[in-house]
Amino acid sequence: MRSLLATLVAALVITPAAAPAAAPDLDRAERASYPALQVRRLVTGLDHPWDVRPIGGGRLLFTQRDRATLSVWEDGRTRSLAFPSSEVWVSGETGLMGLEVDPDFATNHRVYTCAGGFRAGGRPDVRVVAWRLDDALTRATKLRVLVSGFPTSSVTPGRHGGCRLLIDRRGALNVGTGDAATGANPRNLHSFGGKTLRLDRFSGRPWPSNPFIRSANRVQRYVYTYGHRNVQGLAERADGTLWSVEQGTYRDDEVNRLVRGGDYGYNPVPGYNESVPMTDQRLPGRQRAAVWRSGDPTLATSGGGFVTGPGLGAYDGTLAVAALKASRVLFLTLTADGHLRRVHVPDELRGFGRIRTVVDGPGSTFYVTTDNGGGADAILQVRPSAG
Repeated sequence: MRSLLATLVAALVITPAAAPAAAPDLDRAERASYPALQVRRLVTGLDHPWDVRPIGGGRLLFTQRDRATLSVWEDGRTRSLAFPSSEVWVSGETGLMGLEVDPDFATNHRVYTCAGGFRAGGRPDVRVVAWRLDDALTRATKLRVLVSGFPTSSVTPGRHGGCRLLIDRRGALNVGTGDAATGANPRNLHSFGGKTLRLDRFSGRPWPSNPFIRSANRVQRYVYTYGHRNVQGLAERADGTLWSVEQGTYRDDEVNRLVRGGDYGYNPVPGYNESVPMTDQRLPGRQRAAVWRSGDPTLATSGGGFVTGPGLGAYDGTLAVAALKASRVLFLTLTADGHLRRVHVPDELRGFGRIRTVVDGPGSTFYVTTDNGGGADAILQVRPSAG
């Protein structure tokens, strides 16, 4: 098993999307600069914790997908907020998923969720909703549905529902969506499926600088990038660049640098043909190549985020990518111009089962959520070891 893992890690580093390898002596020095990590099971007894956000004062706010609960962890205790869980459509991979906290949360107590919901007549969709939490953090009050109508699979309900949220430094709310396992969606600019979207977090209107803002079609005005399969990770680097983490088919999980109006090349037609490349360069126009890809087989990458802090050594500024099937966290070091330099997989984050996402925290700390189900999941707190 250990030799197989070593082969897998080597395959991750020696990927066609990678930058040229650094000099061997430099590589050894860089490997030595990763500090030992201390991992603590901070919140336990969870069921598919899909997203988590620090909200100050040592508190964490998090979602559980299948339970459709919004909860806060504080002073060693977890409590669920009063939240309309019955309004969340839960099926397969879809439920209460992405969570984002407003940059002005300390004063406005606004948060945002992406979840399954119900249209008029009871048909399911996926939607983004704005909420306000009360001062005591006991209740979430719905402010408005910001955008709705993301497609759902009619063949396998809940498959490829996305759905990650990120507020960038410009204040735009970015949304990563899934293609709902429908072949035409990723490249159909009149469908929300298989896209990244940008919108105003208060009004729900398309972001003014979106590439198709002048389109006559309402859906197209929201589109920032297209040609995606199932975007479950969104991250912003310190330089303001946006990145996505995406699950592949049987091959080629991807990390992509998002470029306004970019086509990321997934076109699984006719029907839902998953034998096509994740980035098909044979399509018309220009397709954006992945910065990193897993090759064959996939690791089932899901969420990810940049981790920061002076105590993290070589981890500082890396993109931490969670893997479900491979049960690992991969730390990608990226060059200033957006190429892959190396991948590091720490031993300390092995043995926790499926990993859903990684979220940065204060003071050289970050958080990792597991995704094993059955009430056996946890939110892990990770920091440099004092020893």
